[in-house]
Amino acid sequence: MDDDTAEELARLLAPLLPSSEVAGEDLWRSLDPASKFLADRYGRWACGWNWSVAEGDVDGGVVEVWCCSSHSVTTPDATAPLIVEALRQWRGWLEDLTQRFAQLTPPGNVPVVSTDHWYWERACTRLVTVVAERTHAESGWYRHCMQVLRWFLAYSGIDEGQAQAIVENAVGGRFGSWTAPDVPVVDAVSSRFAGGVGEIR
Repeated sequence: MDDDTAEELARLLAPLLPSSEVAGEDLWRSLDPASKFLADRYGRWACGWNWSVAEGDVDGGVVEVWCCSSHSVTTPDATAPLIVEALRQWRGWLEDLTQRFAQLTPPGNVPVVSTDHWYWERACTRLVTVVAERTHAESGWYRHCMQVLRWFLAYSGIDEGQAQAIVENAVGGRFGSWTAPDVPVVDAVSSRFAGGVGEIR
């Protein structure tokens, strides 16, 4: 979005936003009209605009400009530009992932041999590492990490159900909140990830 689009979007969002006087959980729910507006306007991807780092509205994400409803909501006119910037951060992350997926997917002409295992293992290692960095490995980061791994498998043409099973088997409680995984853990997860893919290809 260019600046003019951002300003226009903020202007459209402002009437949908609550004031800071709305208390507790009602404040969180009161952002639903804004989220629905963004999803209707841009598509489902926009629903991640408030997936903030650490313990926000939805913890474990990568958005840094938005903390949570109780801290980020002030007046509608001040809150709207924050939401726009949060949306831009989220969109930037998705675009970054798309580029990484394209770089990490094995070439279509690679046979199902040991090189295949290497490609998938390398992809998992790099994706886990970048998600841990971008989320600062804070509260609930591993949920988004698992989601990114599933997205990568889907991007690579693997069935959703198979992707879910591969990721759950590979990660399987090996990651935790507030802790970046060390090298042996990442290596073990990546090896299991590659092995799971190898079983279906």
